[in-house]
Amino acid sequence: MRIDIITVLPEMLESPLGCSILKRAQDKGLAQLVVHNLRDYTTNRHRKVDDYPFGGDAGMVMQVEPVDRCIAALKAERNYDEVIFTAPDGEVFNQRMANQLSMLENIIILCGHYKGIDYRIREHLITREISVGDYVLTGGEMPAAIIADAIVRLIPGAIGDEQSALTDSFQDNLLEPPIYTRPADYNGWRVPDILLSGHEAKIAQWKHEQAVERTRRLRPDLLED
Repeated sequence: MRIDIITVLPEMLESPLGCSILKRAQDKGLAQLVVHNLRDYTTNRHRKVDDYPFGGDAGMVMQVEPVDRCIAALKAERNYDEVIFTAPDGEVFNQRMANQLSMLENIIILCGHYKGIDYRIREHLITREISVGDYVLTGGEMPAAIIADAIVRLIPGAIGDEQSALTDSFQDNLLEPPIYTRPADYNGWRVPDILLSGHEAKIAQWKHEQAVERTRRLRPDLLED
């Protein structure tokens, strides 16, 4: 899988894309994460990518020309399954979406910035708009890193135990059940006896019941879905 990320602040992505699972996946050749500085695709000597909005609103707007030039250059090299824009008013990102995107081959993610982007970008260049929550951030770099992380960790071989990703919260619209490790008794705080019993069927039943109970208590909206 290849993920190309277009941004005006490439330095914001150096650390999250170069650590942990994302780094290992790249080292193994399972994923390729490439960051592009949008300013490299401007035609003005000041490398400016924004301008004042028509209509007199406050703030600055990302221009259509450098975005179009960057996406066109990338598309000239390969086909892309999705061109994603990180937008606070996009469809809310979830595990089901991450699962779907992890099956694709090539993805472009455009990081929003400033007051917003010229709407013609959304009309003519973007295939999918994704939000990481109902709030506004300074830019789309952190959402792009979140989306990339959620996708890449699902690629077979990216994490040591592939079953671990399949049992994460939200995979089946349920939160994870409680998990414990050694020691079994710490300061009188005991691990539930069922987990120490070795009875796989009863343990599985307990985990499912706990997952349902936690979901009903903490995220009842997931059960409605």
